[in-house]
Amino acid sequence: MSMAGVKAVLTAGGIGTRLLPFSKEIPKEMCPIITRDVDGPVQVKPIIQAIFEQLYLDGFRDFLVVVGRGKRAIYDHFTPDQGFLDFLSKKGKESNGLAEYYRKLGESSMVFISQPEPLGFGDAVLRARPYVTGTFLVHAGDTLILSDDYLARLTKVHREHNADATLLLQDVSDPRPYGVVVGQELGNGVMEIESAEEKPQKPKTNTAITAIYLFKETIFPLLASAKPTKSGEIQLTEAIQTLCVSGKVMGLKLRADEPRLDIGSPETLMEALQLSSRHLGVKLD
Repeated sequence: MSMAGVKAVLTAGGIGTRLLPFSKEIPKEMCPIITRDVDGPVQVKPIIQAIFEQLYLDGFRDFLVVVGRGKRAIYDHFTPDQGFLDFLSKKGKESNGLAEYYRKLGESSMVFISQPEPLGFGDAVLRARPYVTGTFLVHAGDTLILSDDYLARLTKVHREHNADATLLLQDVSDPRPYGVVVGQELGNGVMEIESAEEKPQKPKTNTAITAIYLFKETIFPLLASAKPTKSGEIQLTEAIQTLCVSGKVMGLKLRADEPRLDIGSPETLMEALQLSSRHLGVKLD
């Protein structure tokens, strides 16, 4: 399935409580990872920029970024600053990939959607409803997969099974902090999902949802009618569970050689820096 016309919804509305006090003023999606463009120098990028550029290389050009209060830094970072490039040029300084990043932004459509309150991942996805038709991608703004072809494989599963939703999955040692799925293994990492549960205390499997999805529009009415949790949040996993009954939900497991960088806590932030540098053969002392 071509990515032309397929919109990518990047969610960046959460307040990142596990990264306080850092995340009080700086969004967790702006946390750094170590990366490198093709044949380029080692760079430090915000993880959400690395996600955007990965999706750009996969053919996406239409982006919806769901942001909450205090996320101005994300908006500013996705707004090209030609004056700064001119300043660097006058000083004889290299832009270290910034000019190329701005070129990609100039060739893309960026729409920012406000999520005034952090009412859950499901609420963030629902806010994209007025701007989406057909199949669309949902990608958490704090999760990056170090892989060249996982999205092509995910898209292939979604298309071949005519799925209402296709979830990117990973087997983890402790699935309790995640959405967890149960389903039938079809081979080559593909699953037909029978049920999904958010953060179970007694998980039935170790197969976790990675917060990267392909959806049809059928997810929106389920989110609109979902019952909020006690904290007022709308859980995307609950709508997926309903979709398991009323439609078809597929899953694709990441391979062992496809690291997942997750900026969600001090521990995973440190792990992301280590994994991203190790992936490039860069040693962090």
